[in-house]
Amino acid sequence: MIQKILLTGCAAFLLGTLSVSAQAVLSFSKTSHNFGRFSEDKPQTAEFTFTNTGDKPLVIQQAAASCGCTVPTFTQTPIAPGKTGHIKVVFNGKGKFPGQFKKSITIRSNASNSLVRIYVEGDLQEARTAKK
Repeated sequence: MIQKILLTGCAAFLLGTLSVSAQAVLSFSKTSHNFGRFSEDKPQTAEFTFTNTGDKPLVIQQAAASCGCTVPTFTQTPIAPGKTGHIKVVFNGKGKFPGQFKKSITIRSNASNSLVRIYVEGDLQEARTAKK
């Protein structure tokens, strides 16, 4: 009787451990994009591709930028294991301070790495001084 209880307990523990280890994993092909030098009157766009390298569906819950001049949009539907999704980032420097910048976008998801940051950077030039 005690052996049966121990065996049942071990089986339940192992099943619980296996279900915890099965998760989505968020893997980006790149985590930074440099726009280079550009004029403030030309908004810039970057697209980041990610893959779910885990074994459960991946759900992006939020993509939050470090400032209002950077706007991320992302794949809203669950990403099956092995499939890809996208995060599009638009940077609008109109009226912002010229010069070098680096902005972060924080990605929150149900993945084992539930918090990931990606970055856009560049050299913002005033419209009248930018080289074309």
